[in-house]
Amino acid sequence: MARLLKWLVLAMGVACVAIGAFHLVLGIGSVPGEGSAGATVDSRERYFGAIFLGYGLAWIWAARQSPISSRAVRWLAGIFLLGGAGRILSMALYGQPQWFQVALAVIELAMPPLYFWLSTADEKAAATRLSEAGERVP
Repeated sequence: MARLLKWLVLAMGVACVAIGAFHLVLGIGSVPGEGSAGATVDSRERYFGAIFLGYGLAWIWAARQSPISSRAVRWLAGIFLLGGAGRILSMALYGQPQWFQVALAVIELAMPPLYFWLSTADEKAAATRLSEAGERVP
């Protein structure tokens, strides 16, 4: 489980960095249907792209810790879940967006419970390793 957690945390970080960079560089060109939104929306999109890139770097930082902090994983997954909840609120208020946004909402609501469940796996594995090493030492 610890290996799965490490892989998922790192994969989330890399994906968020890539998505953030994509939005930062392309602005409104990165969002289906927003090509004519204008300078204000483009500015906001690039700003949020930079924030999402930073969020991805936080996931990568968490993946590089030994053991991976369950607190960090829970916080980062909670933020991701909050984003999914925001999409659901938007759908309730304004209707269904472009299909890809719906797919993203599904991912944003489905992945956090997995991260919450796995969040302590690396800390438990590290504690087990320390315990076993301590038992072998005279």
